[in-house]
Amino acid sequence: MSEKPCTLKLHLLFGTFIGLLVGMNLLGNKITTIMGISVSVGIFMVPLTFLITDIVEEVYGKEVVKHFIATGVFTIIIMFLFTGLFIWLPANERFVHNAEYGIIFGSSMRIMVASVTAFFLAQMHDIWAFSYWKKKTEGKYLWLRNNLSTWVSQAIDTFVFMMIAFYQVTDKFTFEFIIQLSIPYYLFKVAFAILDTPFVYLGVVWLRDGVKHKEVV
Repeated sequence: MSEKPCTLKLHLLFGTFIGLLVGMNLLGNKITTIMGISVSVGIFMVPLTFLITDIVEEVYGKEVVKHFIATGVFTIIIMFLFTGLFIWLPANERFVHNAEYGIIFGSSMRIMVASVTAFFLAQMHDIWAFSYWKKKTEGKYLWLRNNLSTWVSQAIDTFVFMMIAFYQVTDKFTFEFIIQLSIPYYLFKVAFAILDTPFVYLGVVWLRDGVKHKEVV
């Protein structure tokens, strides 16, 4: 592990990681269409969180990534509590959009519960899998380790999130229907994970630059 883990670059990644978590929880309830498939706009943010944790784990080891995850979970819980409080507080007469505010951010509360659960399970698996494959490959084949750990972690994230967030929202959202929705959503995430592979290498080189590093096994 690095002898000096608190670097500006690490802090930049940490801030971006937390920002992405807040963003996908508050903004992710909007549905868009990509290539004829309905997906949450959060699909553009979720893969970046796995990209960041893989870069950090490669350079600093899994203990530092655990700090990222613990802070992320704490942040989502705090956002959940404040969202509930702000919806509950009575609106001033000058604020004429209180109903819309409640509808938009009220739906985000269930999203946050789903997100924090899926996020924790998926990221903990990603930490374990990345470390497992690093040992198996003796620290080689970063592209393979990054993708193998991320593909399974994304599956956990997708299916756990979709079930908690949308199961029985209406009668239409049965177990079978959510699985049907989840599969193309998951495949998009896999595609993003493959496309971001060069950025894993660039990120590792960038983060390692100027850092005294000891190989983590």
